[in-house]
Amino acid sequence: MIIVRNLSKTLTDGQTILSKVSFQVDRGEFVVVIGASGSGKSTLLGCIALQQKWTEGQFIIDGKELSNTKWSDKLQLRKEWAFLEERPALHPKKNALKNVFSGRFYQLPLWRKLTGTISTGEHIRAMDYLERVGLLDKAKMLPAEKLSGGEQQRVAIARALAQGAQVILADEPTKGLDPESATKVLQDFRALCKDQNMIVIAAMQNLEMAERNASRIWGLADGKLVLDIPARKLTQSEKNKIF
Repeated sequence: MIIVRNLSKTLTDGQTILSKVSFQVDRGEFVVVIGASGSGKSTLLGCIALQQKWTEGQFIIDGKELSNTKWSDKLQLRKEWAFLEERPALHPKKNALKNVFSGRFYQLPLWRKLTGTISTGEHIRAMDYLERVGLLDKAKMLPAEKLSGGEQQRVAIARALAQGAQVILADEPTKGLDPESATKVLQDFRALCKDQNMIVIAAMQNLEMAERNASRIWGLADGKLVLDIPARKLTQSEKNKIF
């Protein structure tokens, strides 16, 4: 369970990016944050991932309050959470399988980290994760040369699974993708929440895709959470609050 209370972020020049954002997210939920460009979506995800500092507010995970300044809290989150950028940060010289395996870094013994060797069991596990996102046949392909944008995003999802992530934060995961690839990525997220009781929070601008695939929709406008409802087709008045 994630609880955020009155999360605010103000820049040194006085500009407010986030203003008293509060919410609770339970396991099994796929939340899509909808908002116009500049509404604070990426900043919100960055704060939740402890990649950005906030000015005030509480951040509680499974009953434990985390700090945005303690290195130990950030390290723990990196082991258990995955942050997916708009453009997946895959290693360009490693094939899809090795990129997935890299998600196991924190779980490996020191000698494996130093030598870079992969056991048979780990190899099979990485293949299993690729199969879950429908890319087993692309295991030996390099990201930039052979994989589409949607496939690269799904490799990043498989890597998050290999990492053992219980929470995935995704910043514009469907931006630049064709409708079919974008839908597949969102369906993968929905399936993970349902089948593995994970939490996925994704920031997007595409409202129609959020309505069809999310389990919950947040509307963010001028750094404020103006809408928090179960996913469905929004009314015009609800859209007007966000855009």
